[in-house]
Amino acid sequence: MVPGEKRHSGDAAIAGAAPGPGAVQAGAIELLNLPDLGIGLLLPELALLVNTRALAYATAHGRILPPAQPPFVALRFTDRTALAGELLTPGAPDRQLYVLLALFAAAAFDTAAHLHTTEAIRQRHPGLAWIGFPAPDADGLWRFPDYSYGQRLASEHPLTTPGGHPA
Repeated sequence: MVPGEKRHSGDAAIAGAAPGPGAVQAGAIELLNLPDLGIGLLLPELALLVNTRALAYATAHGRILPPAQPPFVALRFTDRTALAGELLTPGAPDRQLYVLLALFAAAAFDTAAHLHTTEAIRQRHPGLAWIGFPAPDADGLWRFPDYSYGQRLASEHPLTTPGGHPA
């Protein structure tokens, strides 16, 4: 759902449709397999659903797929994109499952949801680096001197500690 470049020249699973890292490089598989998330055991069945839909898509559109690859992987990027659009269309069968997979892929890329933020920064998480997420200050805290709305929205409470905590 977040396309990226191939990990190596023979990489078939990643279509290589965009420069830079994608969801896989950013840890989507690790996120989906987190025990606390509770869907790791369902991933083989979800892959079967996606591949069944990919095979049906290929058949309906006259695509010949190499038998050595899973059907979704064997689709060209444009066909993967079209199929994803079908899977995510309101009212589509099993849409909620595909929406969850898309959200987790985006969360892995945009937020490194499977890692503590400081660990993700230390590891140079590819998604956070790609979006330009800033490193913390020397003391490990994030401070944002430029306000997101271009102006300060509230004054700091007078009893706030130097570490930014309420007194």
